[in-house]
Amino acid sequence: MILRGKAWLLALGAALVLVLGSAWFLGGWYMGGPLAKPATFSVPEGAGLSEISSELERQGIISSAGGFRLRARVLGAGGTIKAGEFAIPAAASAAQVLDILHGGQVVRRLVTVPEGMPSIMVWERLMAQPLLTGEVAVPREGSVLPDSYDFARGEPRAAVVKRMQAAMDKTLAQLWAKRSPNTVVKTPQEALALASIVEKETGKPSERRMVAGLYSNRIRTGMPLQADPTIIYPITKGKPLGRRIRQSEIAAINGYNTYSMSGLPNGPITNPGRDSIAAVLNPAKTDALYMVADGTGGHQFSTTLEQHNAAVAKWFAIRRARGEI
Repeated sequence: MILRGKAWLLALGAALVLVLGSAWFLGGWYMGGPLAKPATFSVPEGAGLSEISSELERQGIISSAGGFRLRARVLGAGGTIKAGEFAIPAAASAAQVLDILHGGQVVRRLVTVPEGMPSIMVWERLMAQPLLTGEVAVPREGSVLPDSYDFARGEPRAAVVKRMQAAMDKTLAQLWAKRSPNTVVKTPQEALALASIVEKETGKPSERRMVAGLYSNRIRTGMPLQADPTIIYPITKGKPLGRRIRQSEIAAINGYNTYSMSGLPNGPITNPGRDSIAAVLNPAKTDALYMVADGTGGHQFSTTLEQHNAAVAKWFAIRRARGEI
């Protein structure tokens, strides 16, 4: 009887040890981890479980690299750990951490180039982003497609610019292939130059094709484009002038000032968006040769100088009523 009692106690003890051991093993996998506040974790390309678990422990995301590896092999679902940067919530369990790394939902970091942003300001935006690395030259004007671009922590700025320019090359090629016989531009580069003026001259999407049609008419008839942004570009490289244009600047002779020359400027004066490029490649059919602001953010278009002068007088009356002049 005594022997049977001892055997029962031993069996009970073994069962208790097994239960406690299982609880410890499972708890170390499913219970909350040591991370005090949300953090990000980067997995290098080609990193293995041993390297990753050691780094997770070093950053305080898990308690034990060895324990993580063991539990991952026994309890972890099948899957490949992805390269990239991942968001880890506070107190994430080891199971949750592995699930995040398997899931491949990397942290998305974006740098945005708005339509009409000149290259000098694109460069400034890239250089001000502390998570990018390396130097980069100011991109060629008109070579960057306005859009939002993903980037990874530590990625070279030059690589981001390369993606921006590849997007412009692809977009321009697609739109050029669909150009209308009505367009006046003869090359993709001319399309960028005219599109950059359209981009700067109207902030109203519905007007783009009309503005493109007006400037197309001026090019056909040999009239100067007389676009104010082309005066400003040689002075500021596309940044806001911050004051009124001077008479001496209107008369200045250079490769961009479309008041002192006929035809297109030497190149783009900003980075035009897809819609502005599409507008110059398929401009509105119109007889308009003149336009002036209408006080609503848009323009009033005219076919004759007489009509235009009346529209200008109306615009100045609006500005005087507002106290702007």
